[in-house]
Amino acid sequence: MGALSNFIELPILLVSMTRLPQPGSELSDRILVLQEKVLQWLKCGIAPRQLAFTLALGFAIGCIPLLGVTTGICALFAILLRLNMPAIQAANWLAMPLQVVLLIPFLRLGQWMFSGHGISFSRKELVASLEAAPWHVAVQMGSIFGHALLAWLLMAAPALLLMTLLLTPLMRRVSKLAAAEVSVDCS
Repeated sequence: MGALSNFIELPILLVSMTRLPQPGSELSDRILVLQEKVLQWLKCGIAPRQLAFTLALGFAIGCIPLLGVTTGICALFAILLRLNMPAIQAANWLAMPLQVVLLIPFLRLGQWMFSGHGISFSRKELVASLEAAPWHVAVQMGSIFGHALLAWLLMAAPALLLMTLLLTPLMRRVSKLAAAEVSVDCS
């Protein structure tokens, strides 16, 4: 029931995002907290371009069509590439609603790219297939999600580049604001 109610609230959330948040509203408070965090990261010596790349990478990874793995993948990339862990995870968590919305389109795109047979999302047919040949269904689902992952990769690379290019000037502007403010303890 919880997941269903979140799904039903999604259109309400999308409509509320098109309007400017009112001062004192929950969305306005969240935006202010996010702005404060970005300023804090920039004051702690993160270059604007690196922060832009970190946020873009976290957001792109957050859209992977495999539920439950994005936090670990972001942590791994943050460690390997020496990126800011809180920034990449914040962007990842921001992308999670989009991950659910894009799951079916990535499955369909993967199916189209690899000329796969049609996927039935009917509960009745899926249960019947699971009862008849569970191992076959597991292999088939692995293949389907593998194709969806390749479809995501095809879309994520240009999206990562575009987000980095769009966020870099914004982070530079915010960095100038951060330089004008008082220093922050980065330890």
